[in-house]
Amino acid sequence: MKCHIPLLLTAAWLFATATAAAEPLRITQLQRCGDVLDDKQLTFCVQASGLASGDWQARLNGEPLQIEPRSGADDLIRFQLDADDAESGPLWLEQNGESSNPVWLSLGSSYVLAADEDEVVENADGLTTYLNLVSVIIEEQHDGAEEARQLAEKYDAKVVGAIPPLNTYQLRLPASNLDERDAAVLRLGNEVSVDAVVIEESGAEKNIERDSDTASAKENEEWASNRLMDAVNFYQRRLKGEENTIKTHPIRLGLIERDVDFDAPDFAGYTGDCRKDKSRTCVYARDAGKADGHGTTVAGILAAGWDDGGNSGFLSALDDVGPGFDVIVDRSSDAGITANIAASVNLVQDGARVLNWSWGIHRIGAIDVKGDPIDSLVRSGIAMSGYEELLEEFFLWLRSEHPDVVVVNSAGNGSSFSGRDEYRLPSSFITDQLFVVGGHQRSNENVSVDDPQYAIRRKASNIDMRVDITAAACVRGSTPTPHEKGAEHCGTSYATPLVAGLLAAMLSINPDLEPSQLRMLLRRSAMTIGEEHDFEPMEADDLTAPILPSERGNELNNPDVGHSARLDMYKALDLAVQSLDSVR
Repeated sequence: MKCHIPLLLTAAWLFATATAAAEPLRITQLQRCGDVLDDKQLTFCVQASGLASGDWQARLNGEPLQIEPRSGADDLIRFQLDADDAESGPLWLEQNGESSNPVWLSLGSSYVLAADEDEVVENADGLTTYLNLVSVIIEEQHDGAEEARQLAEKYDAKVVGAIPPLNTYQLRLPASNLDERDAAVLRLGNEVSVDAVVIEESGAEKNIERDSDTASAKENEEWASNRLMDAVNFYQRRLKGEENTIKTHPIRLGLIERDVDFDAPDFAGYTGDCRKDKSRTCVYARDAGKADGHGTTVAGILAAGWDDGGNSGFLSALDDVGPGFDVIVDRSSDAGITANIAASVNLVQDGARVLNWSWGIHRIGAIDVKGDPIDSLVRSGIAMSGYEELLEEFFLWLRSEHPDVVVVNSAGNGSSFSGRDEYRLPSSFITDQLFVVGGHQRSNENVSVDDPQYAIRRKASNIDMRVDITAAACVRGSTPTPHEKGAEHCGTSYATPLVAGLLAAMLSINPDLEPSQLRMLLRRSAMTIGEEHDFEPMEADDLTAPILPSERGNELNNPDVGHSARLDMYKALDLAVQSLDSVR
């Protein structure tokens, strides 16, 4: 690979102190910078900690990057890549025999800017909103880039970001207050070429998604309710040995999260060139400052090392016989929902078959199952309408260009209704490519694991017919100390990666499975949870869509019919193996 990469290094790094050199070498930020609309010469900015004075090396996809260090006026490493000469892949730094965490460098063209502190204000609903950054979705019959430039000229704005596959472009408006912004948004929305305007409402977010009800007392039985260990044993046993004739396939997963703590023992083994071992699970992410962050916990359910520091990963348990799973943790910039979609587009274009969306929002005015208003993760009506249009464009693009990709979304923790599109996004979308996951916990009943009463719904988990399946909502988080017991985190955010990881494992067995077939296998293999509701539950308290006779071999009297669906990881893998018979 031929790359000419000028770098700007800070004087502080050239003369780093011995104390700084003692810090572990970590990449804490990797973002597009400079002209983010240039799709030929791509500029990236890297922020690192623990980089000492002296020589160091950057590697992309294992190949060394030839660099020209010199002093700069800022605190970032900047470099350029020729899009025609490079490929998306892991980037890491090396110095004095030490390697940093690998981060995923995407050459995708989708990127939007996050607002600075002085570019956000509080609106009439008391929500933090972007003052001068909005995105316009251009009607598909128009050249989006050209139309965005014309709109920018007309409104004395500037095009500063883009999601080209969705014909979406970010504008910086000359607005100094909300009245000016809202007036410009109204005028933009009335343009013939504009389908919708996306207003970003993004403020401080909770570091850990936590249900309001009491944590489970039977932590060791949470994952047992989904037969996780049985699934691990089945995958290892069925795919190991000379008699095995099943060829597995590497699968790439994208997690829309900020970062992962590589100082935690759960992730310490993922630094440097992870892919030198082709069969192992690899994690690519920016480094987090502490082990109990949301991204670290979600990623840990998939890839944490076993018995190292609090969490344990389903996919990492398959390393002995696995095909090599890539877990890419990326959220692009911190520009809220719009950035989530931009990062998702890039990940799909980089080959991700499964996206994990452990996030969602409610409209102001949404109510829970008791009729009380929801006061967390809420957005205004005008923001929700823009997000809905953006999500619709994403799923239309996904169906048209990448029909084999699945998105796994958390049902939410508002004790509300996941499928009401006027109140909840994105779980309310109806598409074969979107799987919605609710959360359950171990009950106090002394019954077998396949009994409907073995697990009960988490009180905070959203419910209704749009939820495809429930999974264990509680997990032990990673810790900074080896073999230390981590704090318990609960929420549908942590049920979601159990399903995402299982789908990846199923696809590694049979990559030809389509989203509708994956859903069918999940539902056919599911255990039951809750009471039988005969398809018309009273007071809309169904946990998931009820199991149908068609999902039980058309047996009208099957005892599972009418119950909600609970994840069975073991049986789903078994059905994935059986599905190979239909293509042999």
